[in-house]
Amino acid sequence: MLLPAKAEVARQLRRYRAWERAMLAAPADHAVRATFEDAGYTLCVLMGKRCAREAVDAAERYLRITLAAYLREQDERPRTRPAARRGPPRSRRWRFLAGR
Repeated sequence: MLLPAKAEVARQLRRYRAWERAMLAAPADHAVRATFEDAGYTLCVLMGKRCAREAVDAAERYLRITLAAYLREQDERPRTRPAARRGPPRSRRWRFLAGR
């Protein structure tokens, strides 16, 4: 697993927080909102998360603990189940072939 440099994570987290404050101060400003969303997306890509809130939490955890502890923590997280197999059920397929 490749992880970003802690300095880059800290820089992007500061950028996200600054634009978050600006967006909360001027919620109707479309340019500020777009830049805030861009900062969130960048943090998502950097931390490998799907939403900005998860990316912020992961970035804060990554900066707070050692690299080994962060990797250990990521390995302990529950994995999603593999995608369901597509196609007819195996038993039905074998019955079909056996009837030929």
